[in-house]
Amino acid sequence: MIREFFYLQKSDRKVILTLLVIIVIALGVIFFVGGEQGGADAPGQPAHSGNPKHPAFSSYTKKRTELFPFDPNTADSTQLLRLGLQDWQVRNIYKYRAAGGIYRQKSDFARLYGLTVKQYRELEPYIRISDDYLPASTLLKRERRSEKSKMSDSVPSHGSALQNPHYSEKIHAGETIVLNTADTTALKTIPGIGPYYARKIVQYGQRLGGYVNVDQLDEIENFPSEAKSFLVVRNAHPQKLNLNKLSLNELKRHPYINFFMARAITDYRRLHGPLHSLNDLRLSRDFPQEVITRLEPYVEF
Repeated sequence: MIREFFYLQKSDRKVILTLLVIIVIALGVIFFVGGEQGGADAPGQPAHSGNPKHPAFSSYTKKRTELFPFDPNTADSTQLLRLGLQDWQVRNIYKYRAAGGIYRQKSDFARLYGLTVKQYRELEPYIRISDDYLPASTLLKRERRSEKSKMSDSVPSHGSALQNPHYSEKIHAGETIVLNTADTTALKTIPGIGPYYARKIVQYGQRLGGYVNVDQLDEIENFPSEAKSFLVVRNAHPQKLNLNKLSLNELKRHPYINFFMARAITDYRRLHGPLHSLNDLRLSRDFPQEVITRLEPYVEF
């Protein structure tokens, strides 16, 4: 009965066999083509999103561009990437700076390879070139300004003093002013110090976190050294930098720590753990003994 039930004629067997072959081929095409489409991403979808067969790929997230003031001579890689620059552009900036290149004016940054006109126009208002990297010709303007300040410091006659309500009588030899507590008004009473240097003294003291020695005033450009005899430092309590907690950007804000020194500190913490003293950095070429001695009053661990 079973043989009779499944018995088919030869022509019917050929038809059925042909259909089976067609079905197998169709299923094979659907399997391979469908698998490739499943592995590919639909338009607008992240590559290999949620596909465990591709662990080496992750969802692509477009970088968010942020605009903020930056100095191309000192900005680190994190800041440059946040500005929308590509990895290879950041590497080119580092190579340029390592070779001694300096961005002296905003237009110098436009020479960065791959930077478009649109990008430069967006970044140009936020470029800030530090005074340390400006052309040396700007010193002439400062010297003229300094000469004017010194001229204003000369003691006027009694009549002119009455006519000038801003005139401050100068202190005499043997009199002193406490450097860390003096404001610009008090500093202008020192012979040789006018509004320009009085402002510079206060600003540099704020950057340092307080003076520990009168000789630190020599670090101010063209400072009149004869004025130091009228200044004293008493009970110095400078603001301390915790070298184990501050980031690279926070460290290099101090006048005594440049980018390479800040990077050496952060690299040491990453590789060896917290610092216990500045002597831990003595093997770094960025920390000779004179640098360590100068920094000691301003750091803590």
